[in-house]
Amino acid sequence: MNGVTISVAAAEFGRDMEAGYRTIAGLIDQARARGTQLLVLPEACLGGYLPSLGGGEESDEAKARRLRSLPPALELDGPEVRRVIDMAGDLVITLGFCEADGDTRYNTAVTLTGDGILGSYRKVHQPLGENLCYAAGDEYRAFDTPVGRMGMQICYDKAFPEAARMLALDGAEIVTSLSAWPTARTATAPNLEEDRWKQRFDIFDRARAVENQIVWVASNQAGTFGSLRFVCSAKIVGPGGDILATTGTEPGLATATVDVEHVLGLARGGGMYNLRDRRPHLYKALALEAVHA
Repeated sequence: MNGVTISVAAAEFGRDMEAGYRTIAGLIDQARARGTQLLVLPEACLGGYLPSLGGGEESDEAKARRLRSLPPALELDGPEVRRVIDMAGDLVITLGFCEADGDTRYNTAVTLTGDGILGSYRKVHQPLGENLCYAAGDEYRAFDTPVGRMGMQICYDKAFPEAARMLALDGAEIVTSLSAWPTARTATAPNLEEDRWKQRFDIFDRARAVENQIVWVASNQAGTFGSLRFVCSAKIVGPGGDILATTGTEPGLATATVDVEHVLGLARGGGMYNLRDRRPHLYKALALEAVHA
């Protein structure tokens, strides 16, 4: 059986760019040793994520402090991303960073090889005041790669079924979901396995895979940054919702070899035709700008 070997990381990245490059190099070495063809790294690898998430109750002082602590803004075709391209060789690598487009910042994911950039994506759905720090993207689009047709999402996007469905309808066979997904802000659990937000993270990953009958690859940050503690739980999920490999609640690299064409054929030809049997003419309400509960 032919297959694609996929590795996905739960790893810690902060503001120290050189430390970040060392972490990426180490993960690339581990991935190569496992015969990996696709390596998926977390959101905000180059320069780290935000030190906190805001909300309606956030004070002016807290907002100002967060805005003073933004990650470095890097251009998509700049030397920082080029450095990862030079490290990639024949590996397909997906990773996240803060993108500069003039004076505008985006929370961005990019997929690349040693030959250059294959695709990029700007995060659409923004949680808890992230709009104070980044502009929102406005497109979901699949793209072709040496490991198959792929799509990308970032963190909170996974909570929106429409986002993954758009990628599946654009032919994505593999969707990479990069995160800096933290623990719950209230009623926290000392055991990460019992954390409410960790459980939601896992539910979303499995649901998005099974409802779209795709291979879903979810990376995440690890450790802590600012006030945030991340849940790890990087995983590879098959199109039947089965977890093929996971880091659990620890940092690390999860790896699985997947015959993508075979498993998609089994899922999509096994009596549940999730994409074929849609009735989009009944879904018009989803396109309304305002939905009233």
